[in-house]
Amino acid sequence: MQIINKLFRLEKVYIFFISFLLFIIIFSTTFLQANTFKVTDIQISSPFELNFKKNSVIDDGFRTSFSNLLSMITTSGDKNKIQKISIKEIKSMIDSFTISNEKFVKNEYSAKLETTFNKKKVLIFLERKGVFPSIPIKNKVLLVPIIVDTETDNIYLFNNNIFYEKWNEIQKNYQLLEYLLPNEDIEDLNNIQKEFNSIETYDFSNLVKKYDLKDYIIVIIYKNNQEIKILSKINLNDSLKINNKKFVKLNLDNDEDFYKVLQSLKIIYEDEWKKNNEINTSIKLPLTISVDSKDYEKILKLENTLNNFDLISEFYILKFDSQSIQYKIIYNGSPKTFLNDMSNKDFDLVTENNIWRIK
Repeated sequence: MQIINKLFRLEKVYIFFISFLLFIIIFSTTFLQANTFKVTDIQISSPFELNFKKNSVIDDGFRTSFSNLLSMITTSGDKNKIQKISIKEIKSMIDSFTISNEKFVKNEYSAKLETTFNKKKVLIFLERKGVFPSIPIKNKVLLVPIIVDTETDNIYLFNNNIFYEKWNEIQKNYQLLEYLLPNEDIEDLNNIQKEFNSIETYDFSNLVKKYDLKDYIIVIIYKNNQEIKILSKINLNDSLKINNKKFVKLNLDNDEDFYKVLQSLKIIYEDEWKKNNEINTSIKLPLTISVDSKDYEKILKLENTLNNFDLISEFYILKFDSQSIQYKIIYNGSPKTFLNDMSNKDFDLVTENNIWRIK
């Protein structure tokens, strides 16, 4: 009877480990599939002629997709460092792609392309180029554009303000900042007009408080017939940056000139936002986390959390037994930042023999 009981207990142990192994395999697969960058809504097209080659059209779409990805995760200066990259190298970083809405209309082929890039391969590529990428986090900011006409001594906040009227007219799908412009309020206009001679030091806090946004940009555009000077007060993540820009021989009434200035400003603001979310891939902090192997719900939550941390370059199971699972994590940041990230996800960690244990 004792032998039978031992066999039965042994069978239960084997069932546990087999079930657990299947559990781990499923989670590993999920992690690999989720660790990607996705670029959507890329329009591809080409004349449908005798020399039409669909593969060449798709390759052009891959180039555009990769360029848009770089625009989303690198600053404009860093993107310029990556001038030449072969289609073969781009394809080596692609996990999958989807073509939809294929059409042949009036001898023209068109379709939409969605490309999924392997995040780890992209980060390794950028590291080789000496480029630190940014976490592609979208953000809504309040934008207050003010035109100061230095020839007529007039200030324009709403009416006769081309920046207020056309700021959101063109939005690229790789841009991370979404801009909210203030409502037309005569009180705000009157208060600002009173401060013509001290507009640069004017306290905009009362205006900003009207909107439920912690990030804001104040843009003061000085213009005359000779030049355009722009002062930007950029407040992102509680960090205030001042930027000065000057344009000569440009006329804001000319659409081409206006959009040149507009695009330049948006690049500046996008770059400042990306700098706030930069991933320093040169920091590779190895961490070990232990979790109770019987607490399946916590394991689920932990793997999902680790999978969605952009500062984690990789993680894997170091060892497991009937008591605990140990994960090895490579983190592109400081231990303090990691603990803050975990705390924000409601994980309580204690350290034991250089191992972080989840309580």
